[in-house]
Amino acid sequence: MRFQYDSVRDLQRVCDIPETEVNDVDWDSNTTEEFYDDLFRVTSLRTDPKLSELLVTKSLDVMVWLRGQGVRFSPNYRNQSVVIDGKRKFFGRFPLWVSGGGAGLVQDLTTTALKKGIEIFYETRGVSLIYDGERVQGIVAKRKGKSERFTAKVVVLACGGFESNPEWRARYLGAGWELAKVRGTRFNMGEGLRMALDIGACPHGNWSGRHAVSWERYAPDYGDLNMLESSYRHSYPYSIMINADGKRFVDEGADFYNYTYAKYGAEVLNQPGQFAYQVFDAKAKDLLRPEYGDRKVTRFAADTLEDLAAKLDGVNAENFLKTVREFNAAVTVDVPFNQGIRDGRRTIGIEPPKSNWANPLDTPPFTAFAVTCGVTFTFGGLRIVPETAQVVDLNFDPIPGLYAAGEMVGGIFYFNYPAGTGLVSGSVFGRIAGTAAADAALAR
Repeated sequence: MRFQYDSVRDLQRVCDIPETEVNDVDWDSNTTEEFYDDLFRVTSLRTDPKLSELLVTKSLDVMVWLRGQGVRFSPNYRNQSVVIDGKRKFFGRFPLWVSGGGAGLVQDLTTTALKKGIEIFYETRGVSLIYDGERVQGIVAKRKGKSERFTAKVVVLACGGFESNPEWRARYLGAGWELAKVRGTRFNMGEGLRMALDIGACPHGNWSGRHAVSWERYAPDYGDLNMLESSYRHSYPYSIMINADGKRFVDEGADFYNYTYAKYGAEVLNQPGQFAYQVFDAKAKDLLRPEYGDRKVTRFAADTLEDLAAKLDGVNAENFLKTVREFNAAVTVDVPFNQGIRDGRRTIGIEPPKSNWANPLDTPPFTAFAVTCGVTFTFGGLRIVPETAQVVDLNFDPIPGLYAAGEMVGGIFYFNYPAGTGLVSGSVFGRIAGTAAADAALAR
């Protein structure tokens, strides 16, 4: 989870870090200025200024609050750190993750909610808002096949985006997106957005934008909690990615994967056949994330590039070999390789370039992993009053009784996304919405 912190002392407010590790590890930083810079850079300066200000400045407080609600955090040594000259160093500016991942976060918060006496209705799908033309007064839901009305003084919509809806993906993201894999739940069909829009809520943000990553080509159509990270393919900065024509199509080393992975899935989807291969040689073996070794991975290996080319179904072998030869010749081998920084070990004279972590593919065995596009969530959402998360109508007037949080809030992410920001954004605006909704309910 990406949040603002100046030093390891801030991190210790969020999770237990032994003093023996405090000075022995380079914990990086994500100062207010650094967080702003990353968010503005990856969204091409389009992020809503007020929403992004709240996200950045409230992020550390909300992490401490989450810890107080029973959420457990731990250092993300496995995926966000490397050992350089005998000292462990974090990179990418988010050194903590939730213990147990997303499933762990849900379990921790569910446990706390039940302890507080909150009732949760499962198998209950929202259908429409109860709205009298002036105020939202509850929700109509379908529960186990029957319609049921839930009246309330206020409603907070936190229903996610529309990434699970192939029809909406084709409508808003474009042709071909109905064929993308969905990394998460099959239930985020956009119905929360539709309910709000039906009563005149104002849409906001990048409705053609989405978080989409390189994903196991033959993964299930929807996310599988039993597989957790098995389908992740985030080690591509150390590879060359080639398409069916046997050609590279992106700068694999443009930045740490944290800042490119959410847009490179779309690049894969745009390739012939909507697939690509990440190709590594033996020098990268110890750099790959653990999931590359899972059983449910589509991989091909060979001792020569010619034999590997013959195994890559649907790939132009002649072009692939030509691409590798040109890439190998273009690498600036005099620049030292260093995975903990943007090392500037690049290619010269080829398109697209590789800006960092460029290594010739010259050491067998050679391995290729088949990937496609996995969509995570969508960026388009509703316009809210930033300070209260109250939804506004088409005149920008607040709709009494209606609040929104999480991926339903539009205007934060455009075009791209810095890794780890979504859960923190949902927590920041969820807390804002919950507080404002409670105040409004008590005032009635």
